[in-house]
Amino acid sequence: MTRPRWMRFNRLALVTMIVVAAAPTLTFDPAAAQSYPTRPVKITVPFAAGGIADITTRITAERLSAKFGQQFVVENMQSAGGINAARGALSGGADGYTLTLFTNGTAISTGLFKNLRYDPVKEFTPISGIGQFDFVFATGGDSRFKTLGDVLKESRGKPGSLNIGTVAIGSTQHLSAELFRTLANIDIRFIPYRTTGDVLLAAMRGDIAIAVDPYATMKSNIEDGKLRALATSSIQTSPFLPNVPSVAAAGVPGFDVPSWNALFAPVGTPPQIIEAINKAMVEILADPDTKKRFFDVGIEAKSTTPTEIGAKLKSEIDRWTGIIEKAGIEKQ
Repeated sequence: MTRPRWMRFNRLALVTMIVVAAAPTLTFDPAAAQSYPTRPVKITVPFAAGGIADITTRITAERLSAKFGQQFVVENMQSAGGINAARGALSGGADGYTLTLFTNGTAISTGLFKNLRYDPVKEFTPISGIGQFDFVFATGGDSRFKTLGDVLKESRGKPGSLNIGTVAIGSTQHLSAELFRTLANIDIRFIPYRTTGDVLLAAMRGDIAIAVDPYATMKSNIEDGKLRALATSSIQTSPFLPNVPSVAAAGVPGFDVPSWNALFAPVGTPPQIIEAINKAMVEILADPDTKKRFFDVGIEAKSTTPTEIGAKLKSEIDRWTGIIEKAGIEKQ
């Protein structure tokens, strides 16, 4: 017997409701954030082990592990432009179990690479800043240059006679040197070196008038008198070298290059998880022991809101893209 049309419709509706009820939900359950994390969390880092970024991320991961009761594990994925680390984070999914480290180098890479293979703004969500540090403009301990003003004076009197050296074309150090040349309006030749050790040795030997690198890498040589700090890159007085002027104060107005690092997650990561990690970061980076451990390696621990570090990334991308274009640096 043929069933009435209304009975066929109700049966279809009932089957549909059963299927929908049985299907997995695609919305995030707020209760899941309360139990987050339930398994280890990976943080991809775009640098080799042992560097400043790696050390500070490992300290952060250690403290996050203690805070959440689950392991936060650092995975070093070194590559040009931070591509491997970013792609590694994206492949992990947007569930809060794969995070990544961004730095001002990330902002530089956006303007430096023709095909970066990831978009740090559109594909990632900011969580919190981790810390910031200065680059130091230093000369050899036996150098005739006692101040940055001495370098500026000689370079203007003898254009092209002095050299400035950093690691790797396209690095923050290199672009800091380019910005210095531009703002100071001087003719000083840039020389790239393969490693930080090569840069510092060149400065100690007098092969270059100025070496530019993070304070952490120069710390022991400055303390031993093998290098002389002439200026620091941030416009603010450095807490590590309070008696050394900033580049801006030493004669190059407008120069301001603080370096920073921060935690980001793939876009789509539940906001409750972003909020939970940010809250933990604020507490961790305010802890005196954490602050001291960061300070000992030349980093100033500094958390931010997601909005603050997201805005920082965007402004840095715009800034460094302009510097790269003005310096005529060929995209890689």
